[in-house]
Amino acid sequence: MFDVLLPGDAADAELIAQTHPPDWVNPTPAPMYDLIVIGGGTAGLVSAAGAAGVGAKVALIERLLMGGDCLNFGCVPSKAILASARTVGIVRHAGKFGIDVPSPTIDFEAVMERMRRLRARLSHHDTPSRFRDQYGIDVFLGESKFIDDRFISVGDVKLPYRRAVIATGGRATIPEIPGIHESKYLTNENVFRLTTLPPRLAIIGGGPIACELGQAFARFGSHVTIIARTAQLSPKEDADIAQMLMASLLSDGIDVRLESEVTHIETLCDLKRLRIQSKTGTSTLEADQILIAIGRTANVEGLNLEAVGVEGTPQTGIRVDDHLRTTNRRIFAAGDIIGKLQFTHAADAMARCVVRNALFFGRERLSKLLIPHVTYTQPEIASVGMTLAEANKQGIAVQVITETMSKVDRAVVDGEPGGMLRVLLKSGSDRILGATLVATHAGDLIAPIVLAMSQGIGLKSIAGTVHAYPTQAEILKKAADSYNRTRLTGTTKWLLRQILRWRPW
Repeated sequence: MFDVLLPGDAADAELIAQTHPPDWVNPTPAPMYDLIVIGGGTAGLVSAAGAAGVGAKVALIERLLMGGDCLNFGCVPSKAILASARTVGIVRHAGKFGIDVPSPTIDFEAVMERMRRLRARLSHHDTPSRFRDQYGIDVFLGESKFIDDRFISVGDVKLPYRRAVIATGGRATIPEIPGIHESKYLTNENVFRLTTLPPRLAIIGGGPIACELGQAFARFGSHVTIIARTAQLSPKEDADIAQMLMASLLSDGIDVRLESEVTHIETLCDLKRLRIQSKTGTSTLEADQILIAIGRTANVEGLNLEAVGVEGTPQTGIRVDDHLRTTNRRIFAAGDIIGKLQFTHAADAMARCVVRNALFFGRERLSKLLIPHVTYTQPEIASVGMTLAEANKQGIAVQVITETMSKVDRAVVDGEPGGMLRVLLKSGSDRILGATLVATHAGDLIAPIVLAMSQGIGLKSIAGTVHAYPTQAEILKKAADSYNRTRLTGTTKWLLRQILRWRPW
């Protein structure tokens, strides 16, 4: 069942013992559940805990590991190894700070052991016993499916429900490439079971996962090649932002091939030979491992959705309205399963909406959620709201405020001047429509802008906020000051001069 984990590894044994204890005994079903949640990832856990916290009788069903992708195959393990990769980068550039150190020796097995150990430690937050004892939730481990509008089965047991939430998440999409299955490819699930660094790693895909893991493995010593069908990395970002990301990956020795497609894979013992088609012709690439990172497929199989009239496919996810209600009004869906906004923090926000809408006649809207996203490369890229390309495409008039990290004293002395902040304002006002930040800690620094946008705070108000000096967060104040300077038109300056001239001293 858990073949994506390392059998016999002590940390993974602890992880399984916490998130799918082999001695767990499912409870006797209650006469009726106000809410049954299928899926124990972020969306499912937050939905279940939130509903139980306001008095609902809740059942939570998980077939594999509690914690879902985020804990087991996503955010937690990936950011653990990114922390090691970031440290490699710091050591390699220590000479710029007057510190003479030898080139680091990477113990890849130790890097991965650290990741698994930390993952196991954090798994204690997502145990079935915690949700049972702290929240009073009936936790069932096993395969489940809808029987009808009244019952959901877990094995041979039937659970009655008034409302249900589908939060079964997604998995890596596997492209239809001849020979791919014989290649024993990696995905975000099994890449974390590696204990030996692949000398040559080919990554199919050009999104955040491809870029993050590609940079990490390159810093560990792999020769990494990223193969993307798109004309730029991270297609959702503006072209100049993607170019900054490209430059960063190239500086780490990564071979990036854009507008390219793998058309065939040949496996010869442990060698993988990829045939690649691009605008310039056909080429071949040899690799020791292949990582697939082209997107997500919704986990809808086996749920018997047709029995309850819920529409959804693996490719599109479950169809929901703006209130996260499926095509069955008693059943809701949240998280990666809906096929959009596939981030842990988005799943959390959706789950909170679902609890209000499903149990208390709430009218929370998916379209009203303001969801930032971050690519955790070095430097990081954080965005929220609209990009400049989206504004131009939609014909929305915007004022663009841009500041570079090279003007921020703390970024300069930290040796991190490469980056920038772009803020889009509604033309004629200081209302923030979107922002993109490229910086070492962009994911943290974007938070005040998200807060400002969600609370309707304009950019000029940020100019009136005192920021600690010296901090990299000063980039926000510099952008706000730049906006205020644009308000000093010739007429405004003339009026101010008249006031100074006629003011009695």
